[in-house]
Order: sequence, then C-alpha cells, then structure tokens
Amino acid sequence: MNQPDQRLFIGGAWVEPDGGHYEVVNPATEEVVGLAPEASTHQVYEAAAAAREAFATWSRTKPEERAAILDRAADLMARDAEANVALAQAETGATTGTARGMQVAVGSSRFRRYARGALEPVEQALPPQINEAGPMGKAGVFGAVAVRRPVGVVTCITSYNNPWANPAGKIAPALAMGNTVVVKPAPQDPLSVFAMARALEEAGVPAGVVNVVSGAGAAVGEAAVDAPEVDMVSFTGSTAVGQRIGEVCGRALKRQLMELGGKGAALVFDDADLDSAVMGIGTTFSFYSGQICTAPTRVLAQRGIYEQLIEKLTGYLAFMKVGDPTVQGTVVGPVISAAHRDRVESYIELGKKEGARVVAGGVRPAMERGFYVAPTLLADCTNDMRVVQEEIFGPVVVVVPFDEEEEGVALANDSDYGLLDYVWSGDVARAFRIAARLRAGGVGVNTIGRNMEAPFGGFKKSGVGRDVGSYALHAYSETQAVVWPG
Repeated sequence: MNQPDQRLFIGGAWVEPDGGHYEVVNPATEEVVGLAPEASTHQVYEAAAAAREAFATWSRTKPEERAAILDRAADLMARDAEANVALAQAETGATTGTARGMQVAVGSSRFRRYARGALEPVEQALPPQINEAGPMGKAGVFGAVAVRRPVGVVTCITSYNNPWANPAGKIAPALAMGNTVVVKPAPQDPLSVFAMARALEEAGVPAGVVNVVSGAGAAVGEAAVDAPEVDMVSFTGSTAVGQRIGEVCGRALKRQLMELGGKGAALVFDDADLDSAVMGIGTTFSFYSGQICTAPTRVLAQRGIYEQLIEKLTGYLAFMKVGDPTVQGTVVGPVISAAHRDRVESYIELGKKEGARVVAGGVRPAMERGFYVAPTLLADCTNDMRVVQEEIFGPVVVVVPFDEEEEGVALANDSDYGLLDYVWSGDVARAFRIAARLRAGGVGVNTIGRNMEAPFGGFKKSGVGRDVGSYALHAYSETQAVVWPG
C-alpha cells in the first residue's frame, strides 16, 4: 500500500516538514509504505508552544466535553478500522489478527475507556482537622480536599511495536485529564499515529490540543523532551533512551512516566500445568515476533520438569508458521527492520558462544524478502549469560534450570529489569507467596493474561510510574490541596 506524503500536525494545521520526508518500509516486503515527515527542531518547539497556548482553554473545558471528543474519536477509529489495520500491518509487519485485535481495536477501546475516565471524580475529601490557636492563626476546624489537576503539556514518545495501543494509552488519558500533548511517534511506524491524529481532528479536538511531530533521527525526540513548554514526558522504549530522557527531565524537574525494557522471568515449578506454561511462554515467539517488553523470555524451569518443558516447547514451535503476515495461518511475522534482525541474530550467535544449546531455530528463515528471525529456543543457560540478562526483543526464549524455590526466586530477581514476571505452579498459595517476593511491577500467576484496570509499570530499570485504567489518570495529573476554615 502507498500512502501520500504525510505532513506534520501542529497547532491544528497540517504543516510541511522543514526536513523533507523519509521512507517508511514494510518489514515483510521491504517495500516503501509511505513517506513520513522529518520535523525540524524549530517545528517541534512550535508544536510545544501550540500545546501550551491550547492548554489554557482545554484544561478548563467540562469533563463531559472532553469525554464526547474522545468517544467520537473512538467511533472514527472503529469506522476506519480496515484501513487502519492495513496501515498498521504494513508499517509493523504484524499478523492480521494482531494488527486488528491487539493494535487498532485496543487503540480505539482505550479512547473509549478514557472518555469514561474523563468523568471520574477528581476530588478526594479529607477528614477535618481541629487546630488550636497559635502562630498559624485562631483555633478552628479546617476542611481539606485533594484535587487532581492536569499537569500541563505532555510529550508522548511512543514505541514501534504497537503504533495504535501505545499512543492511545498515552494520548487518551492525558486529554481526559485536561492536558495537551506533543506526540513523537517511533520513526519506524509513525503513519498510524498520524491516522489517529486525523480521527481526533475530525472528532473536534481544538487546535493545539494534539500535535504530532516525527523524524527518523534523535533530534526530534530530544527537542520534544527539552522544550521549555513541556511539563511531563511519557516514554515507552528502551532503558538506555529512557535514562537519557530522565537526565534531561531531572535537570528541569519535569514529571516522568517511563515504561522501559523487560526480561520477564517465567518460574515454572515441578507441579505446574506444563501445557498452560508452554502456551504462555510461546507467546514470546508469536506476539509481535517477540518485540514486546512483557514477554516471558527468561524461563526458569525446576529440575524435575526441565527436560519435559523443553520438549513441549519444542513441539509447540513446530506450529509456529513463519511467513507473510497477511496470509492466514501465519503465526510469526518479521521483526521491525534489517538492523533489528541483525541485532537479534547476533544475540543468538552470542548465546551459542556462551554455551547455550540451540534446541530450535537459530537459522534465518529462507525468505526472499523481509526481516525474518526464526523462533529460537536456547536451553542449558546460566543466569550470568548475556542472552539471559539482556533484553533481546525478538522471538528468542532462554531456559535456565533451578532446584529449590529459594534458588528460583533468587534467579528471577537477579536482573536489572522488573516489568512482568510469571509463576506457574499447581499450588496457588505458593504461587502468590512467590509473587510477593518478585521484584517486578506485575506478576502473572498461571497466566500471561492482563487485567486492563490493573496498574502497569516496572521496578528497577523497567520504568518509573504506573498507568493503565484509572492509574493513568493519576499519572497524567498533579494533586492540589485546597484547605478552608470550617
């Protein structure tokens, strides 16, 4: 599919980019999907200034008005779902089911969720306090209320693995709370985010409330972070980039919401339902071709079921059809780019050198075009291997054996990351006891499923802050105390 040359969206207008355009490439076919705009630093600052100007009015709109716009935007995204699915699939190489169900559908549903969120109460009444007379004034009873107020201008920097759900999870709650946004999409698949902006424009979002600037290099993102009008940065991406953003935010004391890397530990005990564990672990291969920070990529298998689990995972891989993501039956599509394919393959080679046993995969699929990586299973690993410690972000699973519960917990926590971990055990009480000891923002007990009202975020180098559900509304707001004499 070929898209017309895309313009930037700044201050309610579609603006020609100062830096021209760059090609967005379909990772399955290596064909050009469309041309994305390359913003100048000046244009990013213009977007931030437009957001600051719009904030004065948007922050004072009635919650019902904000809710109506978000609801209309969700309707429009659903109306254009087929075109949006085709675009997302062309940009990301996602399978049809993933592009439809996990990208576009989740994106529109998040706008719907935060249309309701705009109507959630923002005030919390506090118990009255009796003060005696003193330096602060006369004796009296003082009432107080804590009120959540919008932060201001929020820069939203999104990840390439889901160009619908990820930006929607930032833009929708930010707007619901009365913030304005500058959105900087991932360079690999920005066209979907511009499609989202068109839906918001048609839904009636006022000029300057939503601005979208893109670029292939780092300069656009850097400007979107350091622009003086920006009060908060919400970032999803690598830990290394998050650390650099955090340094800039720290100097200016800007609020941060960081969803960073992961190396999810899947603790599988002797008494586990192995078929359930295999189904969960197997999503690492199929879901976004392993390009997901929540994946259970680091399997810690108790010795009694170690070989059996590897055997079942190997059997599961036999059904992992790799190929054209538009063809029915394809389970594993390409990774996002040639550079990323090379990176993932270099980790597989590193694993071999470190002494891991390649049980399956390890060889590039015989495809004429596209950036494909074979789903790979590495066994007999130890926790000090780089393939076990570092985020690969591809369809690669490593398996480490352990003996006793204490050892398993220690291995799981021996990581720089702490986003989502998983426990499979027939003893649910033990699973919950272990979950309490895992240094991770979330723990799945006998499931990889998510509750979309539960807080989401990481410990350690996996992030700062929590969002999803009502937690996102708190993330995109500041709390103000109002006190009065009774």
